Amino acid sequence: MTAADRLRQMADSTYVRFAIVGVANTIVGTTIMFVFYNVFGLSYWVSSASNYFFGSICSYLLNKNFTFRFHERGYASLLRFTLHILTCYLTAYGIAKPVMSHLLAAYGKTVQENVSMMLGMVLFVILNYTGQRFFAFRKKLNIKHETLNMKHET
Repeated sequence: MTAADRLRQMADSTYVRFAIVGVANTIVGTTIMFVFYNVFGLSYWVSSASNYFFGSICSYLLNKNFTFRFHERGYASLLRFTLHILTCYLTAYGIAKPVMSHLLAAYGKTVQENVSMMLGMVLFVILNYTGQRFFAFRKKLNIKHETLNMKHET
């Protein structure tokens, strides 16, 4: 499979559905995050984590059933999803905070952390689609079918 084929495979209809779910989650989560930080005075970590806690509940249900049409029973997909979201969150926001603190050192903590939260959101989105599609909601391969197809093609 060529790189172009892999790109086409990733940019199929699941990407459009993922984007629709993402817009809804972004509106809700971003509102929660900035209200918690700027109105209630909660910390950077509590505010940004609240965004992903509440948004992830909605995201799991919508992406499992609507985006990826994943019908596996049991808790394995929920565990993979939870690990994926946690990894994306810690990576994205763990990178964003020190980078923005350094780049915006001349500004106050509130400006640094608001911009850090916006950068963290961007980094999170970049990591999130691939991880949900190929890890959290991955489909089991039929090894016999794949092997037969490979033998038939040669």
